[in-house]
Amino acid sequence: MKKILIVALSLMFGQMALAQSTQEVIENLERKRFAAQVSKDFDFLEKVFADDLVYTHSSGKQDDKQAYIQSIKDGKSVYDKIEVQELNVRVYGKAAVVVGKVAITQGIASGKPTILPLKYTVVYNQNGKKGWQLNTWQSLKLAN
Repeated sequence: MKKILIVALSLMFGQMALAQSTQEVIENLERKRFAAQVSKDFDFLEKVFADDLVYTHSSGKQDDKQAYIQSIKDGKSVYDKIEVQELNVRVYGKAAVVVGKVAITQGIASGKPTILPLKYTVVYNQNGKKGWQLNTWQSLKLAN
């Protein structure tokens, strides 16, 4: 009986460590994605965004993967700085949901930086050999 209890506890703690590890992987991936949006690292964005990406801007406009990446290339989606203020990752097997809050600096207007405060939800899925990929982004503009 004692051995069964030890094995059960070991498995339970092992799964908790794995879930924590996956949470850290997703959190790091999310921070790297924000950095790639700022630095215009299109190779990274091509890898992290799933082919079926649905990117819903805070305005309600939706882009697919190619349209969204092109909007960054064309200067329609501008990211001078992205400050992560909150980031909460929940893992559900091969899917992860991120709920967060960011402040996006989008250039200078009237001598002041334009800051867009957002709450957002992201869904990542583990996609075989491609690893974790972002499938869905949806955001809501907060009052300044």
